[in-house]
Amino acid sequence: MATIMMIVMIGLLLLGFPMMIPLTTAAVIGFVMMFDGFGQMGTFIQQMMGGIRPASLIAVPMFILAADIMTRGQSADRLINMVMAFIGHIKGGLAISTATSCTLFGAVSGSTQVAVGSPLRPKMLKAGYSDPFTLALIINASDIAFLIPPSIGMIIYGVISETSIAELFIAGIGPGILILFMFSIYCLIYAYKNDVPTEAKASWKERAMSVRDASWPLMFPVIIVGGIYGGIFSPTEAAAVCVLYAFLLEFVVFRSLKLNDIYKIAKSTGLITAVVFILVAVGNGFSWIISFAQIPQAILEAVGVNEAGPVGVLIAICVAFFIACMFVDPIVVILVLTPIFAPAIQATGLDPVLVGVLITLQVAIGSATPPFGCDIFTAIAIFKRPYMEVIRGTPPFIFMLVAAAGLIIAFPDIALFLRDIAFRD
Repeated sequence: MATIMMIVMIGLLLLGFPMMIPLTTAAVIGFVMMFDGFGQMGTFIQQMMGGIRPASLIAVPMFILAADIMTRGQSADRLINMVMAFIGHIKGGLAISTATSCTLFGAVSGSTQVAVGSPLRPKMLKAGYSDPFTLALIINASDIAFLIPPSIGMIIYGVISETSIAELFIAGIGPGILILFMFSIYCLIYAYKNDVPTEAKASWKERAMSVRDASWPLMFPVIIVGGIYGGIFSPTEAAAVCVLYAFLLEFVVFRSLKLNDIYKIAKSTGLITAVVFILVAVGNGFSWIISFAQIPQAILEAVGVNEAGPVGVLIAICVAFFIACMFVDPIVVILVLTPIFAPAIQATGLDPVLVGVLITLQVAIGSATPPFGCDIFTAIAIFKRPYMEVIRGTPPFIFMLVAAAGLIIAFPDIALFLRDIAFRD
């Protein structure tokens, strides 16, 4: 049964069907084979509906809505200007500013490639950076947003694995900062090696003005992280507060948007939310079928993961998620693979928060890795550049991301230190 389901999925993917079609078709075929027909299809529908029933998933459309409001407004520009005012003048400062802006905007909205990449790419090209380096930096730095809260990937993982989303959010901050540091060092080396000129140094008055302008958008991470850490509200409540704050900021304070923009924003959010929830529903049905058929246990026994120990299980998880996200949408990968590895995670006593951070990191790496990482095609669509030019500069960044995963496996406190301070005292 598992072989037939896999062949169907791969065949439909190769024929160009959107991911929800292969996933649904394979799940239905598996159900029919397991229950000898369509007579009990209502059970499968119930499992699909159960996948989108958890209240914590309400945070997903709200974070998407808040991100859409800010992307169309002034929040991104104000954050970029603040970062540039402080580090734009050092060697490699423009590239470091790009990576830092992606990280900051990831903490604000979880959506960065359009908001940060579009205005900064022309500046980097004008300053002397090559387009392959610029595109690779934007793609991979944008993926830091997978780790910095709010992270939709972490929300999906938390729902599937029944892990605290608040703990996942806090645990992602340390690895996100580590990756930003590694990218910054590489940008510095690149700038010196290629003798990239520096930007003009901003005065302290200009810096003060940039901080003042960015102070409103910088309240978003305070709301999300500070509110959750302080026990003021849950991640779902934080998402609702972010929507209200984004609306007040862009419509009332900055006045960058008008009331007639609400329809476009709501339509965009609705379309993205519909895709996400369809994938979650179908993915939950698929996961139920393979779990009912004990396919995960058979796969883990066949490859010997159960006897590998905690480190071996973590390495196997990293490899599986990394490779899968090179070909398939990250949300689908989380939905399908997380239940497969659940028995091994439980048997080895691994911290599910640590596992969630590593899975989210692998999703970020795979999404930016050839041949079919989804962020590569997003960049092609946004920047109108050919495939080979987009992927040419990615290997060093992929190497750094893989190294970061290795460091987290070797030193789990990189991810768990802040979590333990916030939730284990």
